[in-house]
Amino acid sequence: MLPKESYDDLITANQAVAIAVVRAKPKVIAVYPISPQTPIVGFLAQYCASGDLDSEYVRVESEHSAMTVVAAAEGTGVRTFTSTASQGLAYMHEVVAATGGMRLPVVMFVANRTLMSPGGIWPEYSDVMPERDTCWLQVFVEDNQEVFDMIIQAYKIAEHQKVLLPIMVCGDGFILTHTADTVEILSQKDVDDFLPPYEPKHAFLDVDNPLAQGIIVPPEYHMEAKYQLHQAMRNAKKVIKEINDEFAEKFNRDYGGLIDSYRIEDADYALVVVGSTVSTTRIIVDALREKGEKVGLVKLRFFRPFPVEEIKELLANVKAIGVFDRSLSYGSTGQIFGEVRNALYGETKPILNFIAGLGGRDIREEDIMTMFKKIIELNNKQPEDPIVFINTRGIQ
Repeated sequence: MLPKESYDDLITANQAVAIAVVRAKPKVIAVYPISPQTPIVGFLAQYCASGDLDSEYVRVESEHSAMTVVAAAEGTGVRTFTSTASQGLAYMHEVVAATGGMRLPVVMFVANRTLMSPGGIWPEYSDVMPERDTCWLQVFVEDNQEVFDMIIQAYKIAEHQKVLLPIMVCGDGFILTHTADTVEILSQKDVDDFLPPYEPKHAFLDVDNPLAQGIIVPPEYHMEAKYQLHQAMRNAKKVIKEINDEFAEKFNRDYGGLIDSYRIEDADYALVVVGSTVSTTRIIVDALREKGEKVGLVKLRFFRPFPVEEIKELLANVKAIGVFDRSLSYGSTGQIFGEVRNALYGETKPILNFIAGLGGRDIREEDIMTMFKKIIELNNKQPEDPIVFINTRGIQ
């Protein structure tokens, strides 16, 4: 049995997810095994069997069915959970889009893994980037503690009456999912005080107050429905910050909300980074600062909603910018780079797009050093080609 009080444990991100789910008390869980999130499936089955979690654990035959089950369960007005990765998320796509459009606050952990082909089981963001326009919130986490904390926060954000949208908590496959780190597990009472029971306002399987969901909407009403989704995503920006601040005050861990930064206040050069690579980048920022280079880090946490105003504010005084992408929109740029450049529309600062870590290739300290070196070398000049492939054979 899991202890109900607070305790520290040396656990992987997969187990951190499962324990956080126990603390959040969903009533329906539907998951299908796919590496590297398969251990979550096992942990949750074990916790349901042991009585740690009072939840309906549904054994499904595919990821498509897993999302269908949790979406239908949310429609009855109960809290749910699922998790997946890579091809599993791609297989879910049809129902992922429907879930966002129906304003169902499903929480899903995505263990980021490259989307074939070429195939691979290692980390890349090519799995979640195709889902960025399905009206799901997307948050990228840096370490196992943030994994645990964001599963808890995700429920409160998604279920907020001004949001009511599903959310993906995205963690680097294997780098986090299979690596053990010390995590403070919050007590059941503390989580209960922070995360109250879900009280749905729009359950569509309520016989006393029936609603129509997932139906064909004619052009006469379609644009209004999509506009409401757009406004809900915008509303999420304020809600995310408020819930982050509440969590920080209660548990003394502040993640900044939509975005965070490190030594950016007086920086001349900045690198925008997501995921576990943030930890390595902090080390390089400190090393370069010791050499007199005024560099800083912007940690992008939420990709949806995208923090346009926060990006503009943090990068207002830097001379040049680099953006790290662990995925690529072929023939164009990295997806995060496109969003950052769009946020800085009208600015004249030079900006580079670093493509690194595709297919799970290691992102080493020397690679981050190279990124900063190339940013500094811009010397206020716009690059002819903003894309720079890092640690790629045959490319200078």
